[in-house]
Amino acid sequence: MRYLHTMVRVTDLDQALDFYVNKFGLVETRRIENEKGRFTLVFLAASDDAADVKGARGRPTLELTYNWDPEAYTGGRNFGHLAYEVDDIYATCDKLMKAGVTINRPPRDGNMAFVRSPDNISIEILQKGDPKPAAEPWASMPNTGAW
Repeated sequence: MRYLHTMVRVTDLDQALDFYVNKFGLVETRRIENEKGRFTLVFLAASDDAADVKGARGRPTLELTYNWDPEAYTGGRNFGHLAYEVDDIYATCDKLMKAGVTINRPPRDGNMAFVRSPDNISIEILQKGDPKPAAEPWASMPNTGAW
């Protein structure tokens, strides 16, 4: 398992980048504009980590999520999730389920799942490398709760 990123939602992307990049000293390593989903993702890394970033999932980053449609973030919604990459998403989710953990967003696509910690911190689990082929029971498992 490898730690990937922490995601926080921001209400003003320019203001957030001014703080995190210009004032705090993080380096932008990647940006995704998603017109269909109406959001922008900006990945930032500490300067020592930025030099080592390799592709989409390099060193640990801070993911800023800017939703284009205004939204008031309450109840900690501005903090998004922790993300970890695993060798086998199905085996990891199976192990968690057997330990009594609810799989809130099953890995239907063989690539991504979400669970929550006992303190309701959302944790994204991502398949290392290419997604696994869709498989049961995951492919038809519904979402449970929120993530």
